[in-house]
Amino acid sequence: MTFRISRPAALTSLALAMAACYAHAETADTVVVTATRSAQPLANVISDTITINAEQIAESGAGSIIDLLQRQRGIEIARNGGAGTSSSVYIRGANSNQNIVLVDGVRIGSSTTGAANWSAIPLTAIDHIEIVYGPLSSLYGADAIGGVIQIFTKKGKGAPAVTAFVGYGSDNTREADATLSGATGGEHSFSYSISAGKEKSDGFSATRPGLSSYNADDDGYDKENAAGQFSLQIAPGYEAGAMFVHSELKSQYDNGSSSYDVRNKALLETAAVYGKAKFVANVDTLLQYSESKDNGENWSSAAASGYSRINTKQKDITLQNDIRVGEDIVQVLYDHRKEEVSTNGSSALNRDRSTNSWAASYNARRGANLLNASIRRDNSVYGAKNTGSLGYGYDITAQLRATASYGTSFRAPTYNELYYPSYGNANNKPEQGKNAEIGLRWDDGVNALSANYYHNRLTDLLVNTTPCPFGTTAYPYGCAYNVSKATLEGLTLGGATKLAGVNLSASIDLQDPKDDTSGKRLARRSKKHGNLTADYHIRQFKLGSELELSGDRYDDTANKNRLGGYGLVNLFATYTINHDWSALVRWNNVLNKQYDLARYYATPGSNVFVGIRYGYK
Repeated sequence: MTFRISRPAALTSLALAMAACYAHAETADTVVVTATRSAQPLANVISDTITINAEQIAESGAGSIIDLLQRQRGIEIARNGGAGTSSSVYIRGANSNQNIVLVDGVRIGSSTTGAANWSAIPLTAIDHIEIVYGPLSSLYGADAIGGVIQIFTKKGKGAPAVTAFVGYGSDNTREADATLSGATGGEHSFSYSISAGKEKSDGFSATRPGLSSYNADDDGYDKENAAGQFSLQIAPGYEAGAMFVHSELKSQYDNGSSSYDVRNKALLETAAVYGKAKFVANVDTLLQYSESKDNGENWSSAAASGYSRINTKQKDITLQNDIRVGEDIVQVLYDHRKEEVSTNGSSALNRDRSTNSWAASYNARRGANLLNASIRRDNSVYGAKNTGSLGYGYDITAQLRATASYGTSFRAPTYNELYYPSYGNANNKPEQGKNAEIGLRWDDGVNALSANYYHNRLTDLLVNTTPCPFGTTAYPYGCAYNVSKATLEGLTLGGATKLAGVNLSASIDLQDPKDDTSGKRLARRSKKHGNLTADYHIRQFKLGSELELSGDRYDDTANKNRLGGYGLVNLFATYTINHDWSALVRWNNVLNKQYDLARYYATPGSNVFVGIRYGYK
């Protein structure tokens, strides 16, 4: 069957028919931050947004954040092997560097590649995750074309508590973590949470025969992490705090017939201090200073010449004012971000750039009507970029809402695309996006349905162009140049119900991520993918199963190397021993399906993970 996205009305009807078995984790009192940069009930958010809460993460048995994201609607992944290897996340078909990743409000990622190092993000430190689909450049600036993923670490509350987890699984995978958290009461309350964790696995061979670097040995990883959050209530309306995340990943990958595997060391760090104040009764002010590091070291041989290093640092100062006008919120924001790159290789990359941004937004509810509008201006070495968005929602009934929105976005050229010798061009411009979407949501507290249709038109895409317009002598293998156009078009279907005591959840994405210049499908993206989950509670047990589905993809831009579609079956169970103790077991890829996320790179076969947890959060 060939799917063509040409009749949105018919597809929306199909969405409502198919969404009757989609379970949602959100509740009416769920509060989200990312969609508007301030805490809002999910019921007041126009943007297509989902949350992954602490219970879901605890029961997932996921080996990495990539495994967890792969099971979410609107998201596809590519990975060059196991949990410690290079990974990409595509939101609604957008490239990995066309999405923003935040950790407690701090932007992470490499300025040379433009993408976050997903393998270095510690799953054990995460409390919950928010995913907002669609362009958010008018709120967050460059790179928010496909969406924003914000990761929130654990925060202290209530009486002092200790939680701990240990687990063991296939490939000699070991995991352990512990958290101490709590909060004092009174007028000058103090909350704290500090956690530490370690993961280690022997792994499996990251490559398959056919790749020049193939070696049949196992490629494992070792990851250590620590995180903390601290806040002090100085007086009513006044708060000061600090937070940090530190994660170090050591991994290896094949180096052909050489007995020396390539070694990688990745360091991810974030740190922030902030102050919140209510100088005026109806104004909430936030001032935050943050830093993030994305450092990478590589040893391709035992010789000194085999060592390379690329370090990225981002410094950010944010001043945000949320002004309440009646029930409405007007937000005014200033942001200064400085990026620094240091390498032991090309001196052309050893430089810094600053971006100064001003933004304003307006959020209102009038009876059954919701309105959101935002504008932003970013100034940097690549010039000035203006972006904006406008969203409207209407509650047709208490259960049914229709939404419509339009937004512009852009992606800043990376250091590689601007300065890398014989590849970059300092005159390269930002990529630009224009997105329009409509949606329907039904939620009666028991059943939930959703359908979102989007059309995101991208221009000035930066691709490797051969021959390079700057001359074949200096650029013999092509260069980065603004020559392509693309359309990211699709429909995401979802809903929720409970049948005979079984919670059912399902989603399906029907999409057409296409390079308009060549007419080819974008690499490593399918035309359809989906998930189905069922779980059942019986006494102290929770039993569940998952089905992950994906259509075929192409590993290359020319669409010559086809990656077949696949279906994966996973089983999981949790057992509540008593108030403090619980156990879980997860069996992934039960049918031992061989599938490809990247050509000639291996994926996990049938694997089992078991663990025991003390404390709930």
